[in-house]
Amino acid sequence: MATMDATDRAILDELRRDARISMTAIADAVHISRAGAHARIKRLTDAGVITGYTVRTDPVQLGHHASAYVMLAIEQATWQEVQARLRAIREVEHIALVGGDFDVILLVRADDARDLRRIVLEDIQAIPSIRSTRTTLIFEDFSRT
Repeated sequence: MATMDATDRAILDELRRDARISMTAIADAVHISRAGAHARIKRLTDAGVITGYTVRTDPVQLGHHASAYVMLAIEQATWQEVQARLRAIREVEHIALVGGDFDVILLVRADDARDLRRIVLEDIQAIPSIRSTRTTLIFEDFSRT
């Protein structure tokens, strides 16, 4: 998107706080008309800035008592295949292709330590083009929003 102003950013902040917020509440919060808020959100959506709306959940309340970041070293030419296989593992919440000591970082949510062990050793390490893994346990995590 070519230009986003302070009002566009304020609208996005409101939507990040509560994706169910009414158009009237957005308009009031950023001091524009309801029609103006609607037009801006449509423009942001059409431009691909807003890609969808979601629900945030508490992993512990969902029964995920073990979480970890799992770093992967992979054979570079196999990224598309690795990505597809990782997407099929339901406990993998986030996948990031990165630069540095590792190629991929995963956020994995598991029921418990035994389940986390299974996911890492049986599901992730079973992907042939993964050369090595390093797992870092998460004791507590927070979201900005």
